[in-house]
Amino acid sequence: MKIKCIIIDDEPLAITVIESHLKNFDHIEIVETFNNPLKAYRILEQEKIDVIFLDINMPQMTGFAFIDNLSYKPLIVITTAYREYAIKSFELNILDYLVKPIPFNRFLKTVNKIYQQVFVSNMAVDASLQQEPHIFLKVNKKLVKINLNDILYIESLKDYIKVITQMGDHVVHKSLSAITEELPQSNFMRIHRSYTISINKISALEGNTVEISNRKIPIGRNYLKLAKERIFNINDDKEN
Repeated sequence: MKIKCIIIDDEPLAITVIESHLKNFDHIEIVETFNNPLKAYRILEQEKIDVIFLDINMPQMTGFAFIDNLSYKPLIVITTAYREYAIKSFELNILDYLVKPIPFNRFLKTVNKIYQQVFVSNMAVDASLQQEPHIFLKVNKKLVKINLNDILYIESLKDYIKVITQMGDHVVHKSLSAITEELPQSNFMRIHRSYTISINKISALEGNTVEISNRKIPIGRNYLKLAKERIFNINDDKEN
C-alpha cells in the first residue's frame, strides 16, 4: 500500500505544481484533487487518507475551518502564499507550512517529514516502506533513495554535505543543520559542527572521538556532554 494524499486548493496552477512535485515519489499516491474544500469531505469518509495538502484562503471555506471540521486528522501540510498564518497553523499541529511558489528542494524536506511520521505512527503503508525507513536526497539532479539504516555519518562541506553510507558516498547541496532536522533524533545525533552520526553505528568511543567503520570522528567541545550521555544511555538500554 502507498501513502495516500489529497490536494485542496482553489488555484489550478497550485495543484499542478504539487502534482508535479509528487510524481517524483513512488510511495505517495494522489487519490484526488479538489478546488472546493467542501467536496473533499466525501473522500475522507470513503477511505483513509494519510496526508492533506491544504490551502488556507479559499472562497468556500478557509483551510482552518476545514481542519476544525475533520472527523479524523491526517497529516496536514499547509500550502499558502501568506507567511502570516504560520504560527496559527503550527498551533493546530500541522506537519509543515509551505509558502508559494513552492520550490522542489523545500518540498523534498516536507516529503521526508511525511515518511518519518508514517514510520513513527505505524500507518498502513507498503511493507517494504516500513521495513526500510529512508529519505530522498537530490544528488546531481537525481533523487536518490537512501535507507536510514545504511547511513554511517554525515560530514559538512561548507554549502554541501557528504553522506557516508555502507553502499557509498553522496555529495548533496544541503546544510548539515537541515539534514539533521530531517533525520529521526532517536537514531541520529550531531556531535560536531561538521559531523552528524548514526548512533547505532558507533563501534568505539575514545576520549573526544567516536569510531565508525574504522574512521575516527571528533566530538566537539560544545557537544561532548550530551553526546556521551546519549551514547551511554543507548548502550545501557541495549544491555538491559
